[in-house]
Amino acid sequence: MEGSFGQKVWALATSIPPGRVTTYGLIAVAAGGGKMAARSITSILGKAPNQGAIPYHRIVYAGGKIWCTPGREDERLELYAQEDIEVSPSGTIQNLDEVLYYFD
Repeated sequence: MEGSFGQKVWALATSIPPGRVTTYGLIAVAAGGGKMAARSITSILGKAPNQGAIPYHRIVYAGGKIWCTPGREDERLELYAQEDIEVSPSGTIQNLDEVLYYFD
């Protein structure tokens, strides 16, 4: 994949298929960075020119922990439900082994 690290991150984030999730770390490594680059993914995605195309709910923390914007939890949980991604009451993906997406 050609382009800057940020462009690669944007492309990878928009390529996560419905019904699957990936982690910030997997995106960082697939874009050519190290595991520590995972900390920069949120900032990079926040500057993406195609904000509406990024399926933020499909990007989770290592171990499957989800992040919900306060006040928008119901909306986020509905997106998971629509894609048959199971979320536990503690906010982790229950079926992570089944839905975790690795980039080629």
